[in-house]
Amino acid sequence: MRISIPNITSNGTYTPTLLPTTQIIQRLVEFLGSSTGTAVLTGAGVSVDSGIRAYRGDHGRYINPNYKWYQELVDKGEKGVAFRRVTCTFELCELRSYLGYPPVRDAMPNTSHTAIAAGMHSSIFKRLITQNVDGLHVKALRPFWDTSRIENHILELHGTLFRVHCQHGHALDRDEFQRMLSESNPEWKEFADELESTGQKPRTNPDGDVMLEGVTYDEFVVPNCRECLAEGRINSVLKPDVVFFGESIPDSIKDRSFRDVEGCDRLLVIGTTLATYSAFRIVKHALELKRPIFILNTGPTRADELPGIEKVDGLSGSVLPGVVRTFLGSDAVRDPALNKLFSSGIIRPPPDDVHDLSKAAG
Repeated sequence: MRISIPNITSNGTYTPTLLPTTQIIQRLVEFLGSSTGTAVLTGAGVSVDSGIRAYRGDHGRYINPNYKWYQELVDKGEKGVAFRRVTCTFELCELRSYLGYPPVRDAMPNTSHTAIAAGMHSSIFKRLITQNVDGLHVKALRPFWDTSRIENHILELHGTLFRVHCQHGHALDRDEFQRMLSESNPEWKEFADELESTGQKPRTNPDGDVMLEGVTYDEFVVPNCRECLAEGRINSVLKPDVVFFGESIPDSIKDRSFRDVEGCDRLLVIGTTLATYSAFRIVKHALELKRPIFILNTGPTRADELPGIEKVDGLSGSVLPGVVRTFLGSDAVRDPALNKLFSSGIIRPPPDDVHDLSKAAG
């Protein structure tokens, strides 16, 4: 399903600010030059070079089925039970996520992730707020920082695909949940194994959702939460620890995103249209604080017409390594951790010929 994105441009036209990569790098270096701590806000565009499609842009797609149905999907009462029974929406969501999670799980950090990680490791970037649930920013820093330090410096605004929780708050590792789904659905496990063995990659959204066409899913089994069963309760409503479309982010997350901006002296926005309000209000808050703001994105954003924002069109994977290297100078070569980061980022955008899955299990 495609969703029109309001408030990105007022007249439907957009004229990009096109500059040579060297000039974009120089402008960003100048923007960061006097900073004592920059906050970074990233979106799905940052992960495209890791093979994960953005929601928007030339090849982006809104295919998440929960855009309008989230409240009914997880309703604990009779209304939710009836809705799920009639539409099979919950089983379909779980099936699509079951097939779409492995490509996200196996994705590797690209040059944008590793450059941002290098900037954080060298204290150029003080805080990172990401809308992405793919865990790639965390994966880029994990070899160098412990979990506590990562969680203190990276805020996953919309959650993470790597955890699952039930309606009653029981948490579960995502890989364990995948194993539970495989055990409960051996035919779909066989289909998933066939996809992997033949190298077929489903067209996957940033939230791990795939489009299935002509597929029978009404016998897909979602296992019960084991902790709920131990407490004498039957509950098969489990969801990834992500904010679905139509769901609000917790106040604690919103408040922390504001604090992260307040604790920094400027905001760098990368790879996002800012179409989701949870991200747009971070930019608005930075404007209210009179923080300098720079946007690096390809295509229009919701903030383009706001005064006091500098913006250029550019590919983050081509720009950010040069920005951080220029800013660090010889330290980019001398520091072994930075050297490893700069040499490890991939550039592997998704091919144009990956199609929606149409083959049913069995």
